[in-house]
Amino acid sequence: MIPFNSPTMVGHELEYVREVLGSAKWCGDGPFTHRCEKWLEQHFGAKRVLLTTSCTDALEMSALLTDIQPGDEVIVPSFTFVSSINAFVLRGARPIFVDVRADTVNIDEKLIEKKITPRTKAIVVVHYAGVACAMDEVSRIAHRHGITVIEDNAHGLFASYRGARLGTLARMSTLSFHETKNISCGEGGALILNDERDIERAEVLREKGTNRRRFMRGQVDKYTWVDVGSSFLPSDVNAAILLAQLEKHDSIQTRRHEIWREYADGIAKWCAHHDVKQPTIPAGCEHSAHMYYLIAPSLDFRSRFMAHLKNHGVATAFHYQSLHLSDMGRRYGGREGDCPVTEKMSDSLVRLPMWNGLTREQVANVIAAVNSF
Repeated sequence: MIPFNSPTMVGHELEYVREVLGSAKWCGDGPFTHRCEKWLEQHFGAKRVLLTTSCTDALEMSALLTDIQPGDEVIVPSFTFVSSINAFVLRGARPIFVDVRADTVNIDEKLIEKKITPRTKAIVVVHYAGVACAMDEVSRIAHRHGITVIEDNAHGLFASYRGARLGTLARMSTLSFHETKNISCGEGGALILNDERDIERAEVLREKGTNRRRFMRGQVDKYTWVDVGSSFLPSDVNAAILLAQLEKHDSIQTRRHEIWREYADGIAKWCAHHDVKQPTIPAGCEHSAHMYYLIAPSLDFRSRFMAHLKNHGVATAFHYQSLHLSDMGRRYGGREGDCPVTEKMSDSLVRLPMWNGLTREQVANVIAAVNSF
């Protein structure tokens, strides 16, 4: 069976982990944590990057930094992972679900403004499959109404929009280093801060609401509880694995783009014949090759297709279920028909195996299995 995903060591992972285990600093904020943060800051040109234990934690920090209060509203695409909105619901916010575009599966920027009310506090955009949302229009809308934009960039590390890196197009953004992502440390994430005014409070939030970072820098003679917060800091063992992966990002991305193109070319005729849609990459967008998905013409077609590939030794996966139709989504007023494109994607989108360790023979076998359906 060709797995849907398999985490792959690419460089000095074991060497770096041994270095941590042989040191006196296993917890967070160690040497590898700092090296990863500096690497990401230089890559993004960000004011500050803070490693977190997950992208979920980074989103929870963004909810705290935007001062989400009970009764506030947060606009989010319905086709996304639950963390994109759960972080804000935890602070008492009401989710306002918006449908996605049929071409990019990103939030439909044309539908955002009509969802804005005096209670709207933030817009969360998700760059699905590492393809940028229409950020120019999203930013114009947000600026017009004085609303914060937060990029959930879990899929989009190394992607860009009109020459600017995803993750730099809003006040703050989040990254995921889960084992299914391009760069992985098993579980991990990061918060990218593009406004220096957020830095000091973000450091406090990540240190359980204390000013410990100021104490470590010698700015105060003791540290104490000064704000709300939690334990968002990953261990230096995770950071060691992450640094090894970041150092090999060029070869990882090169291989993923090769696989993506081989899929695109190898099944193009089959897709056209069966009315199956391949990913759309708009002009001005450089994608991250995070995933390769297909949009089937129906739920029945997808079910039969996935069973066929399984019988041919290929593991596949569908993706998100419509959040507005989930048990929680319905509590907030979600109804069938509210987000028709999202509902179709939940029933028709299927993902092919995508990880940088896939061999050319395996890719060829996936293509052959698809073309034989």
